[in-house]
Amino acid sequence: MWKWILTHSAPGFSHLPRSLLLFFLVYSLSVTCNEARGRDWLRSAEVASNSSSSRHVRSYNHLQGDVRSRKLFSYTKYFLQIDGNGTVSGTKKENCPYSILEITSVDVGVVAVKAINSNYYLAMNRRGKIYGSKEFNIDCKLKERIEENGYNTYASHNWKNNERQMFVALNGKGIPKRGPKTRRKNTSAHFLPIVV
Repeated sequence: MWKWILTHSAPGFSHLPRSLLLFFLVYSLSVTCNEARGRDWLRSAEVASNSSSSRHVRSYNHLQGDVRSRKLFSYTKYFLQIDGNGTVSGTKKENCPYSILEITSVDVGVVAVKAINSNYYLAMNRRGKIYGSKEFNIDCKLKERIEENGYNTYASHNWKNNERQMFVALNGKGIPKRGPKTRRKNTSAHFLPIVV
């Protein structure tokens, strides 16, 4: 770092105007500050590269608690519904009150689906059976994922069958398929969320 000392009788600079001397002084300070800033940046880059193996998990708190009213229209042309008895099925009726669902984010990528009119949650037990639950429990947590074709899939968050995910799916007759018989690529597990 350079130190500048201004004196009245500086022999080398006496012929230069004071404004030019001031310019050199300010320029030298800015160069020095930029060099120091550059060294700090290099140090922080080194620290970041050394600690890349222990990266912090990003927080997505803004995604939690999001509530959406939707109808889930299956690729098999049925609206998912949960009736007043808690029975999950598909319906062709566009105005069916039991097909209006409330999708709530409970964690990053994890949702709870609840039928607004029947007050039942969409749930899947450890054997892959789909049912309606009056109370929110471990079976009600579903992993929501947008697939390549633009449809969503909903897999059980807690239960798997032989290390394979089990999905909510409606067959060609609107009847729920058991989780072990479903696959992500199977279009019977694909749903299009439609804004109500």
